[in-house]
Amino acid sequence: MLHLLPRAVDIAARRFPEREAVRCSGAFLTYAELASRANGLAQVLRYQGLKRGDRVGIFMNKSLDSAVAMHGIMKAGGAYVPLDPFAPTSRVAFMIRDCGIRHLVTTDLKLDQTALLAEATGELSHLIGATNRDGYECLAWDDVRGATAADPPDIELTEQDLAYILYTSGSTGTPKGIVHTHRSGLSFAVWAAETYGLSCEDRISNHAPLHFDLSTFDFFAAAVAAAATVIVPEAISKLPASLSGWIERERISVWYSVPFALMQLLERGGLQDRDLSSLRWVLFAGEVFPTKHLRRVMAALPHARFSNLYGPTETNVCTFYHVPPLPPGLEEAIPIGKPCANVESLIVDGENAPVKPGETGELLIRGGVVMRGYWGRPDLNERGFFRRRVFNDQYEDVFYRTGDLVRLIPDGNLKYLGRKDRQIKTRGYRVELDEVEAALLSFPGVEEAAAFPVPDGQGSCLIEAAVTAKAGSAPTGPAVLNHVSGKLPSYAVPVKVEVLASFPRTSTGKIDRRKLQERAGAGSEGEPKQQVSVIAEGA
Repeated sequence: MLHLLPRAVDIAARRFPEREAVRCSGAFLTYAELASRANGLAQVLRYQGLKRGDRVGIFMNKSLDSAVAMHGIMKAGGAYVPLDPFAPTSRVAFMIRDCGIRHLVTTDLKLDQTALLAEATGELSHLIGATNRDGYECLAWDDVRGATAADPPDIELTEQDLAYILYTSGSTGTPKGIVHTHRSGLSFAVWAAETYGLSCEDRISNHAPLHFDLSTFDFFAAAVAAAATVIVPEAISKLPASLSGWIERERISVWYSVPFALMQLLERGGLQDRDLSSLRWVLFAGEVFPTKHLRRVMAALPHARFSNLYGPTETNVCTFYHVPPLPPGLEEAIPIGKPCANVESLIVDGENAPVKPGETGELLIRGGVVMRGYWGRPDLNERGFFRRRVFNDQYEDVFYRTGDLVRLIPDGNLKYLGRKDRQIKTRGYRVELDEVEAALLSFPGVEEAAAFPVPDGQGSCLIEAAVTAKAGSAPTGPAVLNHVSGKLPSYAVPVKVEVLASFPRTSTGKIDRRKLQERAGAGSEGEPKQQVSVIAEGA
């Protein structure tokens, strides 16, 4: 019975033991090898004292071993927490402290950073994949690989147990942990495998980093179908020409990424010189795909079908839209589609009353794909869910508030209209502008700060900021930028910080961010902007 995420690997190992399960840089693991190594890691974790529901960090670059880590942690009854290996140490340390990580799966390549994390947190006690370090129980990867096992630990787990926690930007200046169970992960994976007809013959790209929710499709939906997950090597993921060659060589059949990666492939990937006939589905998510660019990508890959997947990290994916041929001249953004199987949508106004068809409201989602809640944040859980009383008030339906504004259009699809709050998407990554401002305000000479999105000319947005100085201080834009670079992931760092004598104000005395945004747009025409690098791991 498929009720736990790693059970998909076990079933595939029985049916197709010699088929490739995961592949990276020419090396691969079969499903039999992946199951055996994951079982061995699970046994090791249990021997080290891991209990059901304990959180285990994964702090390493993407590799065959990172796939073993994900499934091995879940087989041991733990929840894996992917930690961005390129993020500032302070940010990673916060996550370790926040969810009480004691076991960290890493590599010797990260030993210096791991030592800083251990010193900064005081939480870590077990390092897996690392050679001996004083004060910690360590086990090298060679030893982990040698600890293969025919069976996972004998633990009573259900679909309601924790499976993984993904951290995203938080409005208070600190990241927030989104808790998913086996049920929510599998609800999405099974739906995706069925909807896109995945089979053991498919080769699915893994372009997203593990801490980005797009990666759950690459690993979990692939395992459900016994398909091969082919990890994009980080060395080529930022080079569109090399990336298109990799797609050709690896005979990728299903591609999944943010729109920006596809736009880069179109502009600089030399698609016309590649044989990409293996591609049958091109999936994208994370932000709006400008129709004029989408039309060009579809024309460059006429043999492939395209699908727009929508959903915040809290819901995995909750709506989808198979893109039909786009007529010339159409510039209106495509819909986000209809709810996935086992998902109900509700559109409400500011009083939580359902709106009429065609009217704008906030999108609420309930169903199997929805997270359990935010880790250690009852305040966010209280605000993040809407409870609808049903059956004469005997029960309640629980919906997640996406914060996205939508309307139902005549053909039955949902149209995305924007954010209700100050959360934005930049190259597929979700960023709270309040978190950016908190980092700016932490600079000693800054009095006030404002962050705002600006168009990047490619259908997405970048972040710019302005600050005012404290009396007696003279901060410079470059100095403030250098400061926040050590506090935020790269995709959240403003491309520009301007120091102003004073801020424009609204009639109520608030900073007029709209005027700042308009000023930035008017003053930067023809001026190239720094690109945010998220085509590989995004941070």
